[in-house]
Amino acid sequence: MATSTVITNVGELVTNAPDDRPGGAGFAALTDAAIVLEDGKVAWTGPAGAAPAADRRVDAAGRAVLPGFVDSHAHLVFAGERGAEFEARMAGVPYRAGGIRGTVAATRAASDADLAANLRGLADEMLAQGITTFECKSGYGLTVADEARSVALAARMTPEVTFLGAHVVPPEFESDPAGYVDLVSGPMLAACAPHARWIDVFCEQGAFGADEARTVLKAGLAAGLLARVHANQLGPGPGVRVAVEVGAASADHCTYLSDADVDDLASSGTVATLLPGVEFSTRQPYPDARRLVDAGAVVAIATDCNPGSCFTSSMAFCVALAVREMRMTTREAVWAATAGGARALRRDDVGQLRVGARADLVMLAAPSHSYLAYRPGVPLVAAVWRDGEQVAAVGGPR
Repeated sequence: MATSTVITNVGELVTNAPDDRPGGAGFAALTDAAIVLEDGKVAWTGPAGAAPAADRRVDAAGRAVLPGFVDSHAHLVFAGERGAEFEARMAGVPYRAGGIRGTVAATRAASDADLAANLRGLADEMLAQGITTFECKSGYGLTVADEARSVALAARMTPEVTFLGAHVVPPEFESDPAGYVDLVSGPMLAACAPHARWIDVFCEQGAFGADEARTVLKAGLAAGLLARVHANQLGPGPGVRVAVEVGAASADHCTYLSDADVDDLASSGTVATLLPGVEFSTRQPYPDARRLVDAGAVVAIATDCNPGSCFTSSMAFCVALAVREMRMTTREAVWAATAGGARALRRDDVGQLRVGARADLVMLAAPSHSYLAYRPGVPLVAAVWRDGEQVAAVGGPR
């Protein structure tokens, strides 16, 4: 039998719901509010004084409540670590895509049990920090068998699984990159597609060029997968153009953009997913989020949690970086980490707290969403609900 929960005395309830914002787009919030959860869904939102009765009552005591964070870019199926590589970068060694190969070797050597345990640990870490929906890529196996087990393991944890066989060309195909593209687009795709929703490609110098990316993405689309692209991370390139051409849901990184790239993103359905933790961890320039937002592009923020270029699972940290380093407002950054991430996954049931949406929410130990940037590095997540059930609490309601 379904039970209901009312969370009342909410100082700020971020809903991102069309009915709660002028013009029907962007950040939206209610003050002195309440929210009712029932049968895993949002059943009601409104003024605290008008809240209906429910089976359980939670007093937010003036805290802020937000939609659960939606992380649309993460690499969680891997073994090993690359702390020495990070240390070298901080000493001045530039980041290059080739470091991925070290993780590939460790992942191939790991057992299924070890990979699953590491994946579970990172997913739990994300959930405790308010990420209630996450995407998970393969890409550290790069053989048919290792990519297939990677997507199968990821599918145990999330429906948002991405086949990323086109991450880099593995050493055994170094002299035959065309042969590797054929493998990715053929037998590897066939083995991975049953476990995946998405196909991705690292379209970058040192990884895959525009024609190779198109080949991989079109094969994935023909197999029933949806497209997303690693684009324009290490320098100017064709990644954004390819993403828009194939109708990708998201172009991710977007660090080096031409005016044409910005125009393409603003005039298409492709979300610009920005990963500020990467720039923090690699000392690259940050993407110009202000330029994208002002041009009318849809912007998402994601963690890009991975062992090489960004080993963080904290969306709050990424929000703070987006505000401080990418010139986003606090409202824009929180929208990008919730509703923006949902748009990048083509989801309308998460990232907002409208009636009928999935009851995924985060309570902060703070009165406003702005504290995520105002108090960077402070553990502000007090409680987390997923599908209407409280799944995490750190000094919050129980």
